[in-house]
Amino acid sequence: MAAGARSVRLNKFISDTGMCSRRQADQWIEAGRVTCNGAVAVLGTQVSDSDQVRIDGALIGPKKSQIYIALNKPVGITCTSESHVEGNIIAFVGHPERIFPIGRLDKDSEGLILLTNDGDIVNDILRSENNHEKEYVVRVDRPITDLSLRMMAAGVRIRGEMTKPARVTRVDPATFRIVLTQGLNRQIRRMCSALGYRAQRLQRVRIINVHLGGLRPGEWRNLTERELTGLLPSSHGP
Repeated sequence: MAAGARSVRLNKFISDTGMCSRRQADQWIEAGRVTCNGAVAVLGTQVSDSDQVRIDGALIGPKKSQIYIALNKPVGITCTSESHVEGNIIAFVGHPERIFPIGRLDKDSEGLILLTNDGDIVNDILRSENNHEKEYVVRVDRPITDLSLRMMAAGVRIRGEMTKPARVTRVDPATFRIVLTQGLNRQIRRMCSALGYRAQRLQRVRIINVHLGGLRPGEWRNLTERELTGLLPSSHGP
């Protein structure tokens, strides 16, 4: 690193290029796939723009302009950036820049998911203690009782853990809306199953202040300035 150059942690340097999140960068570093100026890098390495950072031997460049898009993910698309996975979300979107999904939406679920090349925002949105809201519309296999909806709102034990309280409202006899502030693996489907129902359709319609709106399945759009203002941490700009 050149004297006087502004340095950042290696995982941030990698995520800022738009290749992946900081978490993924740490995994690559731990796996020995990252070098800095010819030497195998370690976690916590500090680098600057004057350093040569390579991943699997390929030189990575400076920070790219930040991209934030909203996609209406259809059923059958897998939320992974691994190119060998058939039906992966990155190949489906086909964005000209390297992007990755923020969090996950099950293959058999549909609706809103955000994609970006900004590794900083990923950690903020996914951090559970931030209690960011995500809203879903769920249809189950038979009429759901008011008692079941109240139990879902209060918390359901799944895999030995009680879910956090949620806001639940009925849409029709077999459909309800639920607003969660946590994201356990297949949480809504497991909550339904614990109460004796099977989720037939699960659609995410909102993430924090970003709404699915009129996006048709498979369509995506760039986030608006207003959406970014409400989505990004106050210290983090587009």
